[in-house]
Amino acid sequence: MDGAVVAFVVVIVLVLLVLRSGMRVVNQVDRGVVFRLGKALPGYRKPGITFLIPFVDRMRKVNVQVVVLPVPTQEGITRDNVSVKVDAVVYFKVTDPVRAAIEVQDYVFAVGQVAQSSLRSVIGKSELDALLSDRERLHEGLALMIDSPAAGWGVNIDRVEIKDVQLPESLKRSMSRQAEAERERRARVITADGEFQAAQQLANASRIMSDTPEAMQLRLLQTVVEVAAEKNSTLVMPFPVELLRYFDRAAHRLGQEATARTGAGDTIPAQAPDGPAANDTIAQAPERPAADAASPAAVPDAPKAPQDPRA
Repeated sequence: MDGAVVAFVVVIVLVLLVLRSGMRVVNQVDRGVVFRLGKALPGYRKPGITFLIPFVDRMRKVNVQVVVLPVPTQEGITRDNVSVKVDAVVYFKVTDPVRAAIEVQDYVFAVGQVAQSSLRSVIGKSELDALLSDRERLHEGLALMIDSPAAGWGVNIDRVEIKDVQLPESLKRSMSRQAEAERERRARVITADGEFQAAQQLANASRIMSDTPEAMQLRLLQTVVEVAAEKNSTLVMPFPVELLRYFDRAAHRLGQEATARTGAGDTIPAQAPDGPAANDTIAQAPERPAADAASPAAVPDAPKAPQDPRA
């Protein structure tokens, strides 16, 4: 009786040891791939407690979290012959633990190598402007290039992003000068456009003032008010405004009369001066001998009648 009890206890202990050796715990972030006698079972073990056949089954845990893999800096030459250094980062996760365990030896290392080669290929196919400004399209193309081989490994590429593009110092200085020149060009164009619009407005204002002389007088008075508001200068007006307007009307009227006479071709004949001034001139002429009077060369020239200034 005592021997049977001891044997029963021993059997129970052996069973517990066997069960303990075959018991495994799968974490929430892992999936268990079971290899029975070296052959992978079709399914995988979910998180929790699972039991394996001792000395027969072997389990490999595969992490299914999103892996953030930085891609080392890759140096290449763009399509427009510019040497650049580019680094990126890849986000991926395992979607099929069985294939990730049996199709590739180390899926993290494999994805990293594919990402480096794909990044160098993208650098060679792209131009510098695309690397700097059109990164969204490059991200999509790079993710597609990496996802093609990774899909056969049970890995899904979530996203790929280019972190930094390092340019040569000489190219940075050239781009800085180009940006400065572009800003200067825009400033000059804006200034010229403003001057053109101001000239148009001044031309319109001058036409309005020429049609209405009162507007010119009001503008002059407004200018006087603006200058007098400073209180640090003295404004001297030598002529009244009304006198200036009188001169303007007189000059305009004289110009119209001269234009009318020139167009009609009017001439006024010259007349000899009348009155005592002419007689005095004749009376004061000295007397000459008869011989001199008979000679045509000695005859003095008759005084010329002054012309009318109106002619």
